[in-house]
Amino acid sequence: MSPVDIETARRALSAEIRVHGTPEGNPWLQHYSGSSVRVLGLSTPVLREIRKRFVREHRDWNATSVNALTNALWNGDVLEEKMLAIELLVAYRHVLVTDSWRMVDRWVDTAVGWALCDALGSGPIAEMAYGTPARFRELLRWTRSTTFWRRRVSTYALRKWVRARDLDRPFQLLERLLYDPEFWVQRAVGTWLRECWKVDPRRTAAFLRTHAKGLPRVTITVATERAPKGFRQELRRRAGPAPKARGRPVR
Repeated sequence: MSPVDIETARRALSAEIRVHGTPEGNPWLQHYSGSSVRVLGLSTPVLREIRKRFVREHRDWNATSVNALTNALWNGDVLEEKMLAIELLVAYRHVLVTDSWRMVDRWVDTAVGWALCDALGSGPIAEMAYGTPARFRELLRWTRSTTFWRRRVSTYALRKWVRARDLDRPFQLLERLLYDPEFWVQRAVGTWLRECWKVDPRRTAAFLRTHAKGLPRVTITVATERAPKGFRQELRRRAGPAPKARGRPVR
C-alpha cells in the first residue's frame, strides 16, 4: 500500500462535494433532515458516485487509513461530508476493526437529526454489530441513553438481523423502547416493527398484541402499515390513551 496523505484526500473529497452542492446551503433540506450543520443539497446518487470513484482508486486502503479519512470527513462542517464518511465506512466494511467501532460510537454523540442517525445506524453500525454479535449488548445499553438520538440509532442498527429474518435480537431491543416518550424514537420503533412484519407478520402481530397497552399512536401507525385495517384498529383499542410524545416532527 502506498503512503497515504489523509488531509490531501479529505480536501479533494470536500472540494468535490462543494462543486456539486449549493454554496450557501439549502435551509429547507437542513430543517427537513433535522440537521444542526449546513446542508448543500447533494443528491444521494451524486454522493455515492463520489464514493465509488474514490474506492475504485484506493482499493488497498486499510482500517487505519479509512478511519483517519472518515473521521476527518465526519468533523467537517457540512452534512454531506458526514454522509460521505458513512458511505465510505460501508464500502470498506471488510477492513474495519475494533477501533472503527469505537470511532462510530463517538460519532453517535454528534449525530443530530434523523437523516444522520438513520444512515449511521443502518450503515456501518449495523454492519459491524451484525459481524460481531457480542456488540449487541452495547446496542442494548444504548436504549438507556439519555440522548434520544442514540436510542433511535440503536433501532436502525438492527437492519442486518431483520433482513436475515433473525428476529430474536430485534424484538429484545425494540421491547425496551416500546413506550419511549420521544417521538423520533417512537417512530423508529414503528419503522423496525414494520420491517419485522415484512419478514414474519404472524410473530410480529403476536408481539404487538402482547405489548399493545400504552403503545404510542405513531408506533402503531407505522408498525401496521402492511397490516389489515382491522388489526390496526384492534391495536389502537388495546393501546388506550397514549401519552404525548416529546419532539417536534418535521418529516
